[in-house]
Amino acid sequence: MNELLTLTLIELAEALRERKASPVELMEATLARIDEANGDLNAVVAMHDRGRLLAAAREAEARIGRGEARPLEGIPLGVKDLEDTEGLVTSMGSLPFKDRVATQDTTQVARLKAAGAIVLGKTNAPEFGYTAITKNLVYGVTRSPWNLERTPGGSSGGSAAALTSGMLPLVTSSDGGGSIRIPASFTGAFGLKVSFGRVPTGPSDLWSSDDTAVSGPTTRTVEDAALFLDQVAGPSPCDPNSLPHPGISYLDAVRGDAPGRLRIAYSPDLGYAVVQADVAEAVFDGVKAFEKLGHSVEEIAGGPPPMALAWGRYGGFELAAKLHPYLPRYEQEFGRGFLAGVKLGWEMTPEEFGDQERQRAILNRWCADLFDAYDVLVTPTVPYDPPPAKGPFPTETEGRRQPIASVASFTIPFNLSWHPAASVRVGLSRAGLPIGMQIVGPRHREDLVLQVARAFERERPWHPTWPTSW
Repeated sequence: MNELLTLTLIELAEALRERKASPVELMEATLARIDEANGDLNAVVAMHDRGRLLAAAREAEARIGRGEARPLEGIPLGVKDLEDTEGLVTSMGSLPFKDRVATQDTTQVARLKAAGAIVLGKTNAPEFGYTAITKNLVYGVTRSPWNLERTPGGSSGGSAAALTSGMLPLVTSSDGGGSIRIPASFTGAFGLKVSFGRVPTGPSDLWSSDDTAVSGPTTRTVEDAALFLDQVAGPSPCDPNSLPHPGISYLDAVRGDAPGRLRIAYSPDLGYAVVQADVAEAVFDGVKAFEKLGHSVEEIAGGPPPMALAWGRYGGFELAAKLHPYLPRYEQEFGRGFLAGVKLGWEMTPEEFGDQERQRAILNRWCADLFDAYDVLVTPTVPYDPPPAKGPFPTETEGRRQPIASVASFTIPFNLSWHPAASVRVGLSRAGLPIGMQIVGPRHREDLVLQVARAFERERPWHPTWPTSW
């Protein structure tokens, strides 16, 4: 594998800017790596014409030569196939949409392109992002570069597999219930789910009431994520929920002084999760790093109400509204599992909706009390090793029964509460597979989450250990 593809995003952008390497060389290396690895991984599912890509790389090289380099000048970009980018199909991993060519970019993609990134193609995702295993009827199964028999997670599994295998240095991701953090955990990457509204979503042809899904970075390092976030954060008229610009550079924040002595809450299970023993041990050991750094760590008992079922019904209701024009005409073309989840949306009653909203208010109060007493919360990211590439999820772990949506036991609450949450690699399981540790911060404090994650990364660096062959 070309040495350029082993660099962090920060290192790569600097190498191009200083003309130690060229965008053309990088694009050629990227295309060669995709040719070499994608047949096994099936992470990249659509690409622009190679001549067009190399022409764009030459344009980036000329811009660098003129001293006009932008922050991501000449960096190849993979866009998750739930997100539009002009001129490529956005299939949503769904047969009825397999020929739908996007006519515009999402705000996130447009901002990355404005920063100099070159859209290379699309990365695989489960149908409408409904599950944490990346497979669909359009493109098939995506596999983990750590072990081809395992899933890289979902729904940003294609992006995570492409990034961590060295096929793409920059990818987009999104997270509605763990879809950034779960693949980051399963592939050993860094993933950040931002506060709701931090990165604008859309434009969309349907006003969305689903206030759990956000876009954000999956990267090799914390600094890479900060660089990414600096390019895409800030308000957009296309997203009425978008937040004002934070008024800071996230990259400057993580490169500045480390946070002072923090009060860190540690929960091994949030009161209901069933965690694999070696995962629990690795995360507990990771927590000790914060004590070594001088922070105060306190294990807490209990947790918020388990809300996986409510979260699923809420998402199903939104999807039912979105897909209603396609049913029943295209019903046979949707995946069976996905369609069953959508149909749950039709069963939503006002009473159920009200009960879910009351549970969400309880969750919000729990978070408010927690972050009044502590600066950040640390948990496992996922309770067990990645499932098989085609599934299913385990129904029990070490003889203990798993709850509903067990893979997202630790991630769903913070989509519902809007708090920023990151996954850092904390070690490898007995099976030799990555384990993630989740760091959750107060609402709108991405800077603090990034700073804490960077402090951990300095103490327990995971780069440059990545799977290059399998």
